[in-house]
Amino acid sequence: MQTSAPGAARPTRGTPATGLDVVVTGTSSDAHTWNLIYLQLLLAEWGHRVTNLGACVPEDLVVTEALAHLPDLVVISSVNGHGAADGLRLIARVRAEPRLAALPVVIGGKLGTTEDTARSWLPGLRAAGFTEVFDESDGTPPFRRYLDALTAGVRR
Repeated sequence: MQTSAPGAARPTRGTPATGLDVVVTGTSSDAHTWNLIYLQLLLAEWGHRVTNLGACVPEDLVVTEALAHLPDLVVISSVNGHGAADGLRLIARVRAEPRLAALPVVIGGKLGTTEDTARSWLPGLRAAGFTEVFDESDGTPPFRRYLDALTAGVRR
């Protein structure tokens, strides 16, 4: 399985068949890559297969890749403080595609420019169609619990 996204990382190999197929991506305006590499390595360590689309990924490319791979989960990460605004556009595009209507899509990281702004986005992001929203201040434990529950429900 190889992604067609320019410069995207190949899926992580050698993980157990019980893990999830996960697409990790940045938002269209976020040029940061360290967060995406961290997530790719963390997810692989937890036993999941990962396709990393990289940074500054246009919404249409995320939809195209999700349709091509039909992953178990799409993870959107942002650290530039515009994750919520970019995420709203992205989830609208994903949910507009009928074949992706039930696809779990989560977003996390620095979603706003201040703590109050980031927390204020959480309900709107969930209402817009994100399966779950993770605030950077909570660290990885809530994300790990979500993945464990999703993995238990997928059971390949």
